[in-house]
Amino acid sequence: KYPMKRVGKRGEGKFKRISWDEATAFIAAELTRVSEQYGREAIYYNYQSGAYYHTQGSPAWKRLLNLTGGYLNYHNTYSTAQIATATPYMHGTYVGSHFTQIAHSDLVVLFGLNLSETRMSGGGQVEELRRALETSKARVIIIDPRYTDSVITEHAEWLPIRPTTDAALVAGIAHTLITEQLLDEALVNRYCVGYDRSTLPDTAAPNASYKDYVLGTGDDGIAKTPEWAADITGIPATRIRQLAREIASARACYICQGWGPQRHANGEQTVRAIQTLPALTGHFGRPGTNNGNWPYGTPYGVPLLPVGKNPITTSIPCYLWTDAIQHPEKMTATTMGVKGADRLKTGIKLFFNQAGNTLLNQHGETNRTRQILADESLCETIIVIENHMTPSAMYADLLLPETSYLEAEDLVDSSYAAGSHNYMIAIQKTVKPMWEVRSTYDICADIAGHLGLREQYTEGRTQAQWAEMHYQQIREKRPYLPEWSVAKEMGVIDQRIATEQQSLAFADFRADAEANPLSTPSGKIEIYSQALADLAQTWTLPEGERIPALPEFCPAKESHLNKALTAKYPLQLSGFHTKGHTHSTYSNVLMLHEAVPDEVWINPIDASARQLKSGDRVHVFNDRGVVELPCKVTQRILPGVAAMPQGAWTRLDGNGVDVGGCINTLTSHHPSPLAKGNPQHTNLVEIKRA
Repeated sequence: KYPMKRVGKRGEGKFKRISWDEATAFIAAELTRVSEQYGREAIYYNYQSGAYYHTQGSPAWKRLLNLTGGYLNYHNTYSTAQIATATPYMHGTYVGSHFTQIAHSDLVVLFGLNLSETRMSGGGQVEELRRALETSKARVIIIDPRYTDSVITEHAEWLPIRPTTDAALVAGIAHTLITEQLLDEALVNRYCVGYDRSTLPDTAAPNASYKDYVLGTGDDGIAKTPEWAADITGIPATRIRQLAREIASARACYICQGWGPQRHANGEQTVRAIQTLPALTGHFGRPGTNNGNWPYGTPYGVPLLPVGKNPITTSIPCYLWTDAIQHPEKMTATTMGVKGADRLKTGIKLFFNQAGNTLLNQHGETNRTRQILADESLCETIIVIENHMTPSAMYADLLLPETSYLEAEDLVDSSYAAGSHNYMIAIQKTVKPMWEVRSTYDICADIAGHLGLREQYTEGRTQAQWAEMHYQQIREKRPYLPEWSVAKEMGVIDQRIATEQQSLAFADFRADAEANPLSTPSGKIEIYSQALADLAQTWTLPEGERIPALPEFCPAKESHLNKALTAKYPLQLSGFHTKGHTHSTYSNVLMLHEAVPDEVWINPIDASARQLKSGDRVHVFNDRGVVELPCKVTQRILPGVAAMPQGAWTRLDGNGVDVGGCINTLTSHHPSPLAKGNPQHTNLVEIKRA
């Protein structure tokens, strides 16, 4: 309701009310103090995925921070670190065919894609997929450890797979494609580098091709037969062979991966392996096909508040901010993926957390994070901008209330998951801002004012005037749009549908690879990446980790294949997006928990061995923590695998047990090798009655 300043220990949640002038003056003073004492690299703006605005929220803060000297940036996201990092090595840039293309498909193969829950709505991708399947009547196969709602709504065949093993499945499929001569090698070599020896770079070893890897003539000497893949994935060898034949014989197969499979300790390899499958089978660049990627929606094109240029070029992987607080001396380009500099000069001392819960709840290994945040000698000031007293907000030194989307006015673009349907919306206030909540544009303007920079920040405009200016910029390109005085009252102002060219990935490349090369070094799909081979020679990796040039299967440390660890923690634990809340948003609404309770899914075989039945309260635990919540005994999950919804608010009892049910009490902070991304679906646990 009001600006508040911490009065107890950090994390206790004890605050006192202060005025807005006190709050903005404090931030201005902290920006000055930290800049003078440590330099601007000590100021960090955290990753978030709360409300997306164009003239307030993140753009407003970044404009202020850049204007006052810059800040330590981050790269990647908690959603897509591995796929966003790996894809450029394979494809050059990230693109994917919209789900509308499935109207032309006869087979759809989805790896870990659960649109019915992750994108559930009355429109956007889930509706495009429904309509496309209604048109094509394509057969759907979903590969996932869980029998998800999408398997039901898309009338799909479920192929249950062990978490972290998708790359092994693809290798097993490839073995059948090669040995049964189901692929056109001339076509593959026309569009790809590294499938066989004829297209390998001169610097590669003679037997470094993907074909050598699959047939066992590569360095490891192991043929990736369907039987080999079956032992790893849990999918029978006969079904792997059949799947290879089905994909090869399809007229137009749409192959796509969700973002869950890449959010693993070996996620980069999973990404590249799934991208290899359409490249091998020719299912790309033609109607009804895809390149293996999840497709972003086509944006309408609404401008953002200009943020200016950040004078600080240094950037860290977004998942490693706790390391940048605790051990900045270890943060280098070749060990922790720092960009724009060889290493960090200082640790994070001033922390901004806007509209996000990754400060604690959504970050891996919450017990470790709590200890780091509680030490005020490390990060000296934490500023949180929130609407609710989240677990992250409890760790604020200064807590500021921002207008909710119901109290805000803005001009915004369509969602990144809207698919081919894109639109422009004028956000209108449905209620007058309550209590003392304010727009972050006005908050940042006041902070700039304390620093003598108000005019430079606002350029003489209110937030509403920025939105109007953005609209006029769009109207210059689309003169059919109404006057702003009319448009701002319309809600949805305009809607557009992506063109066929925008909806089909790699169409130009498929038509003429020489005239329309990809942005990879070779201009082709790089199954073998010389850039990754070179990177692997310069980076220092933890023992047991690799960055292969090929999309090989690399076993994860915390998987069913590690017999030493599974002796203690025999169940693989993966997270999933529940219908009951969006990440951690709405997780505090008890009525939603009545409709969709947070439960750990466990197979009847595993439940019987532990004498558990549905509804029993259980402890899910490993060396990182203990979570208490009810269990759901169901055949909709593989034996040996458990699954928990992510987003529940962490809450420890007197014994240190997380009775809030937060999966991140159990997840690992150890990042993936290439992206240094979050491996939050790669965990081993045990479950027992509470």
